[in-house]
This record gives sequence, structure tokens and C-alpha cells, in this order.
Amino acid sequence: MSMFGDGLDKAVQKAFTRPAPKSAGPQMRYMVKQLGGTKAVAELLGMSQRQVLRYVAGKAKKPRAELAARLEREVAKRWQPQIRAKAREKAATSGGIVIDARARMGYTAPIGSTDQDRIRHLTVALPPRYAARLFDAQQAGASDTELQKIAADALKEVYFQDGGRRAGSLDEVRFTDIEHLEFEL
Repeated sequence: MSMFGDGLDKAVQKAFTRPAPKSAGPQMRYMVKQLGGTKAVAELLGMSQRQVLRYVAGKAKKPRAELAARLEREVAKRWQPQIRAKAREKAATSGGIVIDARARMGYTAPIGSTDQDRIRHLTVALPPRYAARLFDAQQAGASDTELQKIAADALKEVYFQDGGRRAGSLDEVRFTDIEHLEFEL
């Protein structure tokens, strides 16, 4: 599970104007329409084409828990792409993104400073340039570690250095042992 990637996706999904289909039949019909056929859906979900047809026709209604979760994830990934793009664009250009995290945070600083890592619960509004970096990295297929590094850089500038008003000699921020992470656009 990708904590940062899933968190960014959930934040964008809050901008949806209509809920995604909830039951298997409408979800399958949506996937068939999106992928252009039952064969592509069957390959994506790892099932037979005939079973996909059963769901589309309404003859099969209750998928196994694993299949239901996979189907829901794939539908959510493709649902309202234009709304998703507009929400990302707004966050990256004007709105920014809010990160709410409870994690162990510390920093590397000159000798004599209190750089001990400790659990902190922060809710910080990040400027649009960091939202753009996070979304661009996510689109490029960045790992959770890379997204975590971008978030640590953002917290360094916005929270620890307060936009350049303090802690100017701060070298690196450590952002580890994440207990809670949520993004809001």
C-alpha cells in the first residue's frame, strides 16, 4: 500500500461531483466502457471474459472480496478524470495542499541545537509549488520514499524554517515512522 500515493488520491477524490458506482454490475459496465471491451477488463482484473459478461448482464452480483476491492480501486482510479485534473491543477497553481501528519520528525542542524527526533502531529498548509511537485512525482510513478522526501522538504521550509524566517542553517528534515497521513486540497 502506498501511503503517500493513496493519500493524494483520496484528497483529489474529494473533489468529485458524483459518486463512483458502488455495486459490481455498474462498476463492470463502467470499466468495459473505459477500456473498450470485456477482454481488456478481464485481463486487468485477472478473471475470465465470460465472468465479466455475467456481471455486465446482471447475472452475477456479488464478487469475491478480493475482486470487489480490485474492481473498486480500478473504477476509482479512472472515475471523473477531468475533475481530477482540475483539482490537481488548482492545487498546483493557486490553492496548495494541506498535509496532516503524525510522525517522528527531526532534523540535522549545527552542533548545539536540539535536533532530537520526536513524534509530532502537524497540520500544515503547503504552497502550490509543493503540491505541484507531489502530483508531478506521483504521475511520474515516484515511490512512496520519493514522495516522503518531497513532503519532508516542504515541511522543512514551511514549518521548521517558517519560510526563511528562522532555522536558516537547517540541513535536512527526517520524516519517519508515520502513524497518520492525510492530504486536503
